[in-house]
Amino acid sequence: MFENMTEDQAKEQILDMVANYCDTYHNQKGPFQEGDRIPYASRVYGHEEMCNLVDSALEFWLTSGRYTDEFEKKFAEYLGVKYCSLVNSGSSANLNAFMALTSPLLGERAIQRGDEVITVAAGFPTTVAPVIQYGAVPVFVDVTIPQYNIDVTKLEAAYSDKTKAVMIAHTLGNPFDLKAVKDFCDRHNLWLVEDNCDALGSKYIIDGEEKFTGTIGDIGTSSFYPPHHMTMGEGGAVYTNNPLLNKCIRSFRDWGRDCVCPSGRDNLCGHRFDKQYGELPLGYDHKYVYSHFGYNLKATDMQAAIGCAQIVKFPGFVERRCHNFDRLKAALAGTEDKLILPEPCENSIPSWFGFLITCKEGTDRNKVVQYVENHGVQTRMLFAGNLTKHPCFDTMRATGEGYRVVGELTNTDRIMNETFWVGVYPGMTDEMIDYMAKTIREAIQ
Repeated sequence: MFENMTEDQAKEQILDMVANYCDTYHNQKGPFQEGDRIPYASRVYGHEEMCNLVDSALEFWLTSGRYTDEFEKKFAEYLGVKYCSLVNSGSSANLNAFMALTSPLLGERAIQRGDEVITVAAGFPTTVAPVIQYGAVPVFVDVTIPQYNIDVTKLEAAYSDKTKAVMIAHTLGNPFDLKAVKDFCDRHNLWLVEDNCDALGSKYIIDGEEKFTGTIGDIGTSSFYPPHHMTMGEGGAVYTNNPLLNKCIRSFRDWGRDCVCPSGRDNLCGHRFDKQYGELPLGYDHKYVYSHFGYNLKATDMQAAIGCAQIVKFPGFVERRCHNFDRLKAALAGTEDKLILPEPCENSIPSWFGFLITCKEGTDRNKVVQYVENHGVQTRMLFAGNLTKHPCFDTMRATGEGYRVVGELTNTDRIMNETFWVGVYPGMTDEMIDYMAKTIREAIQ
């Protein structure tokens, strides 16, 4: 088949066939009809992603390579940050971000075991898991409804002489009150980690400047799991403007090594064999010097290849999410006697991940959710609801050690009992949005 062709010509023919295959056999659903299943999220892609994936596979580098470099550069440019590190998931991004703050390179500001990190229980567990796994102490405060983000009036009560950081997520695309949280962190010299996994593309106006969420704190994290704002299958990113934090992030991501040379490239600094590290012999190969107890959290180049195609389309994804959210909210106007509809945080421009709904007294969430699900609309809870109620906390609850709760988690428990959400992903049509609204209206009658 490839006789008399150069390698480049053969690759071009393969990629042309892949594009034709994708256009012929993928994304070929007909118009929406009542009864069709409406998922809360789904991949939105075209032949560009598939061709990039195959192009990377044909190159067969497999681990992080040229597509990774390209994605990190493009993603950092989009967000307006100096440094971006691609990792293998959003959960790994949170692990990477937190562990960077434990580095001895940070001196007195390094998080030690027993230090406290302020967060919320109404969210996804891997925002909190790294704190517990390391041996630090999560301090849980309540959230607000209908923003579903941290109640900033509780921050001072949560603070102690052991507090070192605040690590919280922007809930389903709705930014938390970044001004209040950032002011609190600055006042007490605390690190701020923005879990931006469900809010990529959201913006917040701070000090008169419009900035992307994830870029206002010290470190931001993103996830590229298929339901998220953009995808590469599995994947995540950690980003910062702080060069020292970037050095820590890179080290923890790449086995904990001290050397910053990328894989496959040796001795870029010219000092691979002439320095003293720890108690190693003088001149020990710097490629195998470890300054941290790290991990291998890198993504593959095949994942990054998909991301390089997705990032080009991403602004359009955000625009459609906002359109879908606004249309759904307008279609549910007048249901406020039975439902609490979501509200954006003041000074924010959300890139909505989902549409959160809290049932008022007299409206049974379980009955509403079952009706909606039985009519083809997929729903989700707000993740853990109240994380401290889950089996993973059984031992800590029994001993009363390992975490701290400030005040009452009243709204957190209400979310656990009365809140659900439906999707607004960019693959949804107006007909799908209208059907969801119709179904929810029927469910509350």
